[in-house]
Amino acid sequence: MFDDLALFICIAQNRSLSAAARKLQLPAATVTRRLRKLEEEIGAQLIHRSARKFSLTSEGEAYYEAFADLMEQAEMARRGLSADLHEMRGRLRVAAPTNISVGLLQPMWSAFLKDYPEIQLSLQLSNQNKDLLENRIDLALRIGQQTDLHLFQKRIGSVATMLVASPDYLESAGSPLKPEDLRDHRLIGVSVLPNWLLENSETGATETLHLSADIAVDDIGLARQLTADGLGISLLPVSETSEDLENGNLQLVMPQWQGPSREAYMVWPTGRLLSARAKCLRDYVEAYVAGYPILQGSLPV
Repeated sequence: MFDDLALFICIAQNRSLSAAARKLQLPAATVTRRLRKLEEEIGAQLIHRSARKFSLTSEGEAYYEAFADLMEQAEMARRGLSADLHEMRGRLRVAAPTNISVGLLQPMWSAFLKDYPEIQLSLQLSNQNKDLLENRIDLALRIGQQTDLHLFQKRIGSVATMLVASPDYLESAGSPLKPEDLRDHRLIGVSVLPNWLLENSETGATETLHLSADIAVDDIGLARQLTADGLGISLLPVSETSEDLENGNLQLVMPQWQGPSREAYMVWPTGRLLSARAKCLRDYVEAYVAGYPILQGSLPV
């Protein structure tokens, strides 16, 4: 009925069925048929049928007064939403993990803002997964297994995890040679990796270690810093440790043993159309991540 009411409003504003048909690009017979159908549903005649003069019945006047403004507001809202979906300007709300965003991906955010200055990026950083609908977030970058069925997901990469320690720690405590040797070392645990599932890249053997960490934190960045400060051995993503490995602040421990990979996803709510701005950023992040081997599962050299 909503579409037929909009048709009636168009007829009334153009004061002619044929003029409304031309404006709506519909056959005149279709306009007449739909008007009759609306009148049957309402149970009243809306327009006086006359070849010489166009006029609304009293019921037609009442319906026009009741719905004309509502139809105009609905059309304006539709046009605004359509423009918002297709324009490459305006607000874009994005959520992303803090550590990787202020570290490895920081140049990407700057490059995106330079390339698309008319997009107003509202970037919400947190190491906890925020509710996208509650926080009105258009798009999110997430690391780790995603189990929320209310989200569309697009995998864009993966990050390996490796055992690391500082040279000073290994010099004083010695280097473990096999997984069970870790029980004799100080361990730094991080909440996103509660159990250390290790796989030998040479033999395919696996070991799951349910270890009691000497130091337990819920932030990967802090775990990396404590490890670099010589406080123990930790299992960390190579995206967080590559710079310290390169400059010698950290060393790989038992490099043939790797931890589980952490998948990287772009996610957004189901039932919501992605705007052109969100699609642009999604593709931009995917292309940027594809250019980093360590964000595609490779190990540091």
